[in-house]
Amino acid sequence: MIIDDRVLQDRSAILAAVGHHPFARHALGRAVPAHAYRRDGAVLWLVPPEHGPAGCAIGPAQPALEICVALAADGKLQPGQRLHLPRHDRGLLADRLTVAEHSDWDFHWTDTSPPTQPDEQSVVRLTDADQPALTALVDESFPTSTSRPGDPRVVDWYGIRVGDRLVACGADRSQGDIGFLAGLTVAPDQRGRGLGAALTAGMTRALLARHDTVGLGVYTHNVGAARLYRRLGYTNTLPLSSIRLA
Repeated sequence: MIIDDRVLQDRSAILAAVGHHPFARHALGRAVPAHAYRRDGAVLWLVPPEHGPAGCAIGPAQPALEICVALAADGKLQPGQRLHLPRHDRGLLADRLTVAEHSDWDFHWTDTSPPTQPDEQSVVRLTDADQPALTALVDESFPTSTSRPGDPRVVDWYGIRVGDRLVACGADRSQGDIGFLAGLTVAPDQRGRGLGAALTAGMTRALLARHDTVGLGVYTHNVGAARLYRRLGYTNTLPLSSIRLA
């Protein structure tokens, strides 16, 4: 059961409760309606479905999971909904909440400009005329990407061309006052040339011109990407687990 005096009723109260953490600042865009629940140092907030995952949490994993169980019991979480929660072992929810999917990832962020990379000057903002080439590149090099052309969450697309060919791309999914990189990919036959580093550095520099902090997410199994991002200054990390309720 959720206790009313542990409920936070708006974005400003939620951000204050989590120390204005960059992950919360990104997830809670300025116009995103939200309310949250607090327990033993954990804060879990819920947002309408059109604004992304049903909920996110910051703080110790155990009380965050207890909030989830209580919300499900109260009917405030439904099967099929997704949540980003503090890193936890899947077994912690066994016999308490049925989970269809569980994946571990890290939210990385930086507030400093990255070291200049070779070919960084080749990073350009893409236009509507690039949409066919952009779609083809994402289909070829990152078919499982959750950031695709036409996604309303994408503010801009950036890319690198070799000649007339688009060979690398990334999405600016900034929200609120936090810049956010997503869907970065390089054509398979162009990998190993430093284009991923150039794209990441160029986009980070462009977003830092408009935001005080830039973040990105990377799955824990993508060790090479995580190493690259740390080299480019993304040394702050929040370990997370994403789940989909069954």
